[in-house]
Amino acid sequence: MSVGKLLLVFLFLLGPFLVAPDCSEAADPDKPLALIDSYRPPKDIEIPRPEAVEYPGVEQVEESIRRGVDYLCNKQNKNGSWGAPKRTKALDIYAPVPGAHHGFRAAVTCMAVTALIQSGDQRSKVQQAIDRGEAWILEKLPKVRRANATALYNIWAHAYSLQTLMLLQQRAGENNEKSEKLAQYTRDQIELLTRYESVNGGWGYYDFTVGAKRPSSIVTSFSAATCVIELQRARKAGFEVSASVTDKAVRSIKRQRKPDFSYLYGAHHWSKPMYSINRPGGSLGRSQVCNLALYRDGDRAVTDQVFVDWLDRLFARNLWLDLARKRPIPHESYFAVAGYFVYYAYYYGSGCMLELPEEQQAFYKAQFAHLLLDLQESDGCWWDFPLYDYHQSYGTAFAIMTLVRCR
Repeated sequence: MSVGKLLLVFLFLLGPFLVAPDCSEAADPDKPLALIDSYRPPKDIEIPRPEAVEYPGVEQVEESIRRGVDYLCNKQNKNGSWGAPKRTKALDIYAPVPGAHHGFRAAVTCMAVTALIQSGDQRSKVQQAIDRGEAWILEKLPKVRRANATALYNIWAHAYSLQTLMLLQQRAGENNEKSEKLAQYTRDQIELLTRYESVNGGWGYYDFTVGAKRPSSIVTSFSAATCVIELQRARKAGFEVSASVTDKAVRSIKRQRKPDFSYLYGAHHWSKPMYSINRPGGSLGRSQVCNLALYRDGDRAVTDQVFVDWLDRLFARNLWLDLARKRPIPHESYFAVAGYFVYYAYYYGSGCMLELPEEQQAFYKAQFAHLLLDLQESDGCWWDFPLYDYHQSYGTAFAIMTLVRCR
């Protein structure tokens, strides 16, 4: 008999006499794991820092914004909206008709109107475009719902409409009747976001689990953070937002946070935190919005240093985002980054920038302005992912809203 076989026989005979380890202190499977409540960047990896760049100049930034505004005015549909389920390709993302496109179009239209208002452009054609967009929103937004049991793209419309409606309310001025109508629309959208929150806390745009009236959505960190930020904005403006709604969402985001403050793509990645998309390179498009949402919720773990480190990563490692820009397949790029995170990341990154002390903001304003001016297309738009006929409008809106913060 070989030595190997003798060893196996010996271990088999000895097995009953081996002392089992004491499992009395083992983790309780029914007890949730502790949330990450402190920032612990890697000790053996130096966080990359971008080189300083020169601010392009006020005139260049204003001209870039103006070109973007002109593009949105020219791109507006005759009915006052932006975007359409056109320009299809063989790689279109799952978007059941018509509901998915109701959500997409409403979200993009709200973003475009917000960008035009924030630009401060008082030209008549811009104000007329805002008026037409507002009329479309007032008619169509109340009808937006989930597309079917599985697709909940409507959450983007409910979320991005909140800032738009509040800006339109300010624009209404002393027109009390219109102002109150817009306020009621805002309350309605808050109610819809509340209705479509996942039973797990937070929001996701797919529900492949149950498909019940109350979604059991696949909660993604970034969609939850987007909704939290907009609900926080509404609460700050005086609208009633249930604390239980945002508290559950915040806990969901925290459950997806890693020690270096990269974030899982979604709660369904809980068992694979080191999968490429969940590493810092894959989290470049998510960490900005998640950090911002948690900071505004009062999370003391999100400090100025967290903002600085992740803004520095955003610019020093921007290549990971740029490699995904304009690729037609979601998540086909390195670190499984999808193109539609590019201008989204810059927009929420600029929000993080504004939370820093004023003396630190100039460095990042120059970075954002330099980057965005270089990426602007010859027709004045910005886009990052071919999404039917919505991408140029939402990309341009994100870019304008970011550049406005760089003035």
